[in-house]
Amino acid sequence: MKSLKPKILRCGSLPSTNTELARQASEGAVEGLSILADEQTAGRGRLQRAWSSPRGAGLYFSILLQPAIAQDQWPLITFMAALAVGDALSEACDVNTDIKWPNDLLSGERKICGILAESVETPASRAVIVGIGINLTAEAYPAELSPVATSVAETSGRATERETVLAALLRALSRWYSLLHEVDGAEKIVAAWTSRSSYATGKAVQVANGEEVWDGITRGVERDGALRLETTDGMKIVRAGDVSLRPVSLR
Repeated sequence: MKSLKPKILRCGSLPSTNTELARQASEGAVEGLSILADEQTAGRGRLQRAWSSPRGAGLYFSILLQPAIAQDQWPLITFMAALAVGDALSEACDVNTDIKWPNDLLSGERKICGILAESVETPASRAVIVGIGINLTAEAYPAELSPVATSVAETSGRATERETVLAALLRALSRWYSLLHEVDGAEKIVAAWTSRSSYATGKAVQVANGEEVWDGITRGVERDGALRLETTDGMKIVRAGDVSLRPVSLR
């Protein structure tokens, strides 16, 4: 069993915890090194979208992983992280979440957490940096995003200490990361993720992939985490990183 032993490096202000961890990884940082920032001045999500990260309003965290699994299974690291965040928010805040493929956690159909996984080269091997941004208060995001974003405080109705969420997150990451490395770990991760995502199957969605846009019904995920989308032209397997989903009505 592969065990994860996080070591936390705490910072006041950083452009991005992922960027700083990538720098340290290139200099030989080992698995488990984690960076926690009070604020990010250039936080980012998928597709280089800006991620609002004001001081004290969220949990801004990145961890370095060197998975001993086949690289075609590495997309499941994002699934593993989503499951861990869901566990942490349930345990520490009594907040239930939904998972929107591939990397967003929702509460009441509004985004409460984003996850960004990026591969990096280290002197020892190729590695993965997993960045996690959790909105702890409404100040974590601009007011104009309130229709699509939410926070732990709004959802739970009470303030939650960042350290309480962090401790629960580290425990959950260790559990799910170890499970991912078991012989049947990929199947267990996919099954758990599917059970927690209303987007996994039977959801009418729109998928944008570059210049292409498809309407369809989700029909589960592949063993490597790719989305199965049933369209009028047949089944599509969606793996590309620049994919967004939005609920639509199909007739």
